[in-house]
Amino acid sequence: MEIAIAEKNITLRSEQLKRDVNCTLLLPEEDYFAEPFNLLLLNDGQELQALRLKETIEELTEARRIKPLLVVAIHANEERLQEYGTAGKPDFKKRGSKASLYTEFIKTELLPAITKLTGIENFASTAFAGFSLGGLSALDIAWNNADLFDKVGVFSGSFWWRGKDLMKGYTDNDRIMHSIIHDTKVKPDLKIWLQTGTSDETADRNKNGIIDSIDDTIDLIKELELKGFKRPDDIRYVEMFGGQHNTETWAKAMPKFLLWAFGR
Repeated sequence: MEIAIAEKNITLRSEQLKRDVNCTLLLPEEDYFAEPFNLLLLNDGQELQALRLKETIEELTEARRIKPLLVVAIHANEERLQEYGTAGKPDFKKRGSKASLYTEFIKTELLPAITKLTGIENFASTAFAGFSLGGLSALDIAWNNADLFDKVGVFSGSFWWRGKDLMKGYTDNDRIMHSIIHDTKVKPDLKIWLQTGTSDETADRNKNGIIDSIDDTIDLIKELELKGFKRPDDIRYVEMFGGQHNTETWAKAMPKFLLWAFGR
């Protein structure tokens, strides 16, 4: 049976963010599924077309390779650098100052709005994913709210996010997300999918011949393993040869993530 994915745009007035938030919903048009739906929240939803997400979901759904899925793609605006990041922990340039408000928007405004709109109170699985700084945001929110999310996907995550300037005594201990994981007392019940590209960037802080984005991601995995996460049960890492820090690479990686998160 040919599957068509319906695309619906909605606008929510956020009291937390003091702005209108545009979201795009992707949902199979055929109401024939007897099984429960899964939910995927996606940061940087304004990139949906470049990510070919609608086409990818249609192909995987039609082939019955993924379970029924509702995507809520949250569009970022000019406040992106302030709303994304780690809640309550801005970086050394004070970026991410509204990350706590964005977290509250997701929890207290967006998720209830999705329930009201769809009538679905309990999804089989609820995942959060994002790209670059949006990936860092998705991990931070899911990590601190594992009662709401059970999976997270991070494409080329900005795990360099740091509390100290490189020129002012920076060490690897200044990486904020690594510290958050290190300082967490109880292991969250999460499954985590991480992707990097070998051409994500050229920066190499420690001159070890490995670009920072890969180094930072591998070090994050080490912190997760110290918390009791296991590979491949709890962590999946995908390193794409020649992959760049752009939507073209992330579009190619997307089927891998969807099959991991929602595959049959």
